[in-house]
Amino acid sequence: MKVRDSGMPEEDMWASFFDVGLILSELYIDSNIKDLVEIGCGYGTFTIPSAKQISGNLYAYDIEEGMIEVVKHELRNRLIDNVILEQRDILIQTTGLADNSIDYVMLFNILHHESPNDFLNEAYRILRPNGKVGILHWRSDIETPRGPDLTIRPTPDQILLCVNKQQFAVYKPPVVIMPYHFGLILTRL
Repeated sequence: MKVRDSGMPEEDMWASFFDVGLILSELYIDSNIKDLVEIGCGYGTFTIPSAKQISGNLYAYDIEEGMIEVVKHELRNRLIDNVILEQRDILIQTTGLADNSIDYVMLFNILHHESPNDFLNEAYRILRPNGKVGILHWRSDIETPRGPDLTIRPTPDQILLCVNKQQFAVYKPPVVIMPYHFGLILTRL
């Protein structure tokens, strides 16, 4: 099930909206992470730099075959071999990964879905105890050059309200990541 209001602009335009290095730093994506899952990899904006940072495998999913092909091409060109790509609707099929098997799940610009808990529940299932969920989303307090309609963008407070307190605790409270995003990190209990 495609997330509402999720169309992608041209790749160069998309990449211009993010300071990827800052985002990865703020959301603690580094060599301390062995295996990472990215739900909704798009053009690979975060896939490729994250794969270079972590010490294990990166499992990247997207519902669009075209996005998977773009990332596959970039991985071959850059000789990156620790990314496992799959076209998959994880809301219907799950990730297919084993329970308690992953260190970190990236939920970037995807929680404007009608039921964000669907993504959080899958993250909880596959995360090891103390595993992390990095959340990045477009800010709703300012106009941005892209992103879903302001009326469906979750605020940090809305995300925190929908988090199951029996499953997750806040590891890093919400922070603004200039210019257009905010981020936070949850940890699996």
